Amino acid sequence: MKTVEIYTSSLCGFCHAAKRLLNKKGVKFTEISVDGDRALRAKMTKRAQGRTSVPQIFIGKEHIGGCDELHGLERQGALDIMLEG
Repeated sequence: MKTVEIYTSSLCGFCHAAKRLLNKKGVKFTEISVDGDRALRAKMTKRAQGRTSVPQIFIGKEHIGGCDELHGLERQGALDIMLEG
């Protein structure tokens, strides 16, 4: 299974929803909290090609976007394929 990284903020409902989906699927992921860390948020923004909102989710080296994109991949049946890679 590919590595999964998710940049989050503790007060973000979309972050919690994305993590719930990953947990439900039994996906192990690395959570990177950007709460109060400007340097880490800047790194996330650079990796996410300018996107500043959280969550920002990476599967392997591929940036998939945020919560909506993650759930969209799940609805299309593409998330499991991406994870297995």
